Amino acid sequence: MTMHAQGLLSRRSFTAGALALVACPARAVDLTSDVAAAVDRILAGRKAAGSGIRLTAPETAENGAQVPVTLGVEGALTRERHVTALHLVATRNPTPGVASFELSPASGTAVVTTRIRLAEGQQLLAFAEWSDGTVWSTSVDVKVSVGGCLT
Repeated sequence: MTMHAQGLLSRRSFTAGALALVACPARAVDLTSDVAAAVDRILAGRKAAGSGIRLTAPETAENGAQVPVTLGVEGALTRERHVTALHLVATRNPTPGVASFELSPASGTAVVTTRIRLAEGQQLLAFAEWSDGTVWSTSVDVKVSVGGCLT
């Protein structure tokens, strides 16, 4: 889901985000290449560095249909140096690119909270893109008691 600086959601962004968050397609997927492709789209040839990004999710999600996740970067953001996007990738979901949020200096903070669906226990990857082109990343493991995607 893409959030614009004005707090408005475009129809295309909403539809793409809703499909990624709600629909878990029942299809055979090579997750390794899908995850790599999702990460490659985010990194666009850059190397992820830094460890200042925070990713919070439950250690064990009782229900994979509604897993609360918060990701962001703490600290002062300026017009010259700010987070331009936050991305979330679920490594074992049928659609790994779970969410992307566009930010600007007008956003005020670089923190977002959402709920996602997880098909099974897996690793979540978070990326923060900065205005200077650098990318920070982190990850957490989440166990899932009941999967949130029906096949």
